Amino acid sequence: MDKETLLNHLVTAVLVIDKDLKPCYANAAAEQLLGVGSHRLVEQALPEHYQILGVEAQLLRDAVTAGQGLTVNTAALVMLDGQHHTVDLTLIPLDDEAELSLLELRQVDQQRRIHQQLSQDAQQQAAQFLVRNLAHEIKNPLGGLRGAAQLLSRELDDPALKEFTTLIIEQADRLRNLVDRLLGPQRPTQHSLHNIHQVVQKVYKLVEMALPANIQLKRDYDPSIPDIEMDPDQMQQAVLNILQNAVQALEHTGGEILLRTRTQHQVTIGSQRHKLVLTLSIIDNGPGIPLELMDTLFYPMVTGREQGSGLGLSIAHNIARLHSGRIDCLSSAGHTEFIISLPILGAK
Repeated sequence: MDKETLLNHLVTAVLVIDKDLKPCYANAAAEQLLGVGSHRLVEQALPEHYQILGVEAQLLRDAVTAGQGLTVNTAALVMLDGQHHTVDLTLIPLDDEAELSLLELRQVDQQRRIHQQLSQDAQQQAAQFLVRNLAHEIKNPLGGLRGAAQLLSRELDDPALKEFTTLIIEQADRLRNLVDRLLGPQRPTQHSLHNIHQVVQKVYKLVEMALPANIQLKRDYDPSIPDIEMDPDQMQQAVLNILQNAVQALEHTGGEILLRTRTQHQVTIGSQRHKLVLTLSIIDNGPGIPLELMDTLFYPMVTGREQGSGLGLSIAHNIARLHSGRIDCLSSAGHTEFIISLPILGAK
């Protein structure tokens, strides 16, 4: 196995750059991180491929020219398409005469997300266990209450009195439906191969029909993504819940919502690493999610809106989990991104 093949197996982005910060080599992980193929990467200086890197370009140039090493921890990296990453940056001099240095960019947001996901899953399961027990305690007496109201209705001759029993039955049904929605899907259903874009397009058309005039809905699909195993109805529900939240976040200010699909290599979901993963991002340029809600965002009954039920994101999170996937959220003023990650099984 040659050196280039070995470097392409690394999950850390590795580039060789000159004193003008122009790459002369980039491994596969660098292409993935920067979203640019190696042929295009070597055509321009590195700063042309991102918006922000948490270290000044001149500082990098000076270090390469002087043949000095440089280390920057947890540097912010913002791509041209608006994606945010956090990286540990290491610069190592290679050749003083040629003024070349090896630049290593190691994503630490992935490790942070893995830890966050494991913690979130444990808390979510604890919350769902509590909700299931609570639902059991509610539905049993509720069924008895409804049955008693039905029996009483049969014994009453006065239509005015029957209105009261009808009201009891309707409200009992409403509470039962609320509890069922609160629980959401609990077990994996039958999955079959479907194209993610066909699923997303159905949601797109549904939302587009009732879209306010001050909101633009855009698409950026990767047509090369293969079909994946899923329950299309459940996946439509998950995407619809998140997309409706984005629309509601923009209803007063207006703005743009972007639906974007991509693939990522070597992604860890839970405790399992997958060679290839589909990412579906739903991005809006609204005011962002309040910081105090971020840690409990996917809990049932948690919402930042007065009229919100707090069930949409919880159900979407559970659907992703039933598909061996996850949902991540990145949010700041002007950029909120929900990322549904689903493994592409059988990927080479």
